[in-house]
Amino acid sequence: MRRRRFFQTLAFAPAASLLPAQQQQTPPAPAELKIETSIADQAADMVLRFFSPSQFAALRKLSDILMPPMNGAPGALDAKAPEFLDFLIGASPKDRQRVYVAGLDALNSGAAKRYRKPFAELDMSQAAVLLEPLRAPWTFEPPADPLARFLVAAKQDVRTATVNSREYNAASAAGGRRTGGGGLYWYPID
Repeated sequence: MRRRRFFQTLAFAPAASLLPAQQQQTPPAPAELKIETSIADQAADMVLRFFSPSQFAALRKLSDILMPPMNGAPGALDAKAPEFLDFLIGASPKDRQRVYVAGLDALNSGAAKRYRKPFAELDMSQAAVLLEPLRAPWTFEPPADPLARFLVAAKQDVRTATVNSREYNAASAAGGRRTGGGGLYWYPID
């Protein structure tokens, strides 16, 4: 056993003599690394996650009708509400997803039957005919008609996404208006 220990010590001796020399040398401090960051919405185009292209085009048109820009405040398209709703509905429960998919498909099929074009290509007077269920008086019970149920939900969601956006908040602050959230808005999530 002593002999083995002797050879182990002999093998380690040359390496041990180098250790103090290495410990005395300190490497130069690395230069400070600064990484520029950017907001994903400003650096790249949005990728659809949940809706099909025709459904998303209908949602954009509907959002523009429901929340247009007014009095210096951005509208739903300026606030990127449809893009946020694409994310939100994609992460929502299945029954809410079905309401949106059925509603957007109903808008597109109704536009195709009446005007032989998708909802996104309709003018305001043509779209108003298809959005007639929104004129029904409000009740505590949700509408029985699937299209009307979708339109009521979409109206609320588009408005909420618009007024809680960074763009709406910045426009409100620039216009001297005070908003209830005071700097609180949603960020896109990748």
